[in-house]
This record gives sequence, C-alpha cells and structure tokens, in this order.
Amino acid sequence: MIFTETELKGAFIIELEKFEDERGFFALTWSHSDFVKRGLESQLAECNISFNEKKGTLRGMHYQEAPHGQTKLVRCTMGAIYDVIADLRPESSSLRRWTAVELTANNRRTLFIPEGFAHGFQALEDNTEVLYQMSECYHPESGRGFRWDDPAFAIYWPLEITAISERDRSYPLLGSARKES
Repeated sequence: MIFTETELKGAFIIELEKFEDERGFFALTWSHSDFVKRGLESQLAECNISFNEKKGTLRGMHYQEAPHGQTKLVRCTMGAIYDVIADLRPESSSLRRWTAVELTANNRRTLFIPEGFAHGFQALEDNTEVLYQMSECYHPESGRGFRWDDPAFAIYWPLEITAISERDRSYPLLGSARKES
C-alpha cells in the first residue's frame, strides 16, 4: 500500500501497490502492521456499505463525538464518488479546512479519515457503492453533522444534488451542530 498524506494533516490517500502478471493483479488492501508502523489508528470495529442509486446523491457531513469518535477507511467498490472530509479538530492547524478526493471502483483508492473529521460524499455515477471500515461502532447518541452547504466551509460539490436525506438537509450550520435525530 502506498500512503500519501493529504493537505489535511493525518488524512491519507491509500493506493494499491499492485503485483501484476498475466492473470491480472494482486494487492494488499489492509495491514494492521502497516498502519501501526505509521502511527495510524489500526483498530477496526465495524464495516458498512452505502448503495446510492442516483448520480448526484449527497450524503454528509457526518461525524461522531468523543468518546465514540470514528476513524474511517472509505473505498468506492462500484461507480465513483467525490469524497469530502473536513477537519474539526480544535488543536489542528487545518481546523475548518476541507479537501476532496475522487474515489472510484477503477482507481481503487482508499481514504483514511482520522477521528475528528466530518465526512460526506456525492455519487458521480448511478448505482454507486461505498465501503466503510470504522474504528468505532455506530453510536446514534454521539452522531453529529453539519449542513453540506455550510458557508463556514464553502464546500464545492461537482453535481446538482438529486437526492439527500431530510436529516442531512436539516443539519444546522457548524456553529450550532446538534445531535442526530
């Protein structure tokens, strides 16, 4: 695996190191020791998938508060997404900055998202599936979010939004973030 840190400290794009031959390729997608060696969270507690029927579907911006904060590994297994993370760590030099990475079934990239970041994405193709691996199980009482169009972040979304949940649409602006309902 090839780890490249994004402009937001602690967040990494992970690319496959492929071993190819006439059959295709083989690649390592997870190694506890590789994560430990880099000082990254290596505990996995839960895995989920998200299926998004329509291009333009938007999910986010979500996070869990301590003591149930989550580190996430996100990979697109079918289709393509515009994956966005925003740094909410009070001590961070990149507080309230965001970055986006295109994750596709073809590029097979994974995004490592440290605890203390919000996460959201927009499906770039119909029938897009996303795999999440998390360090902490989902804890509804710790779930938080802020609006996808919060002017404090001014996140660029590449497509018109075709589907968004009522919960995501009604999240407050970051300054008044509340519990999920």
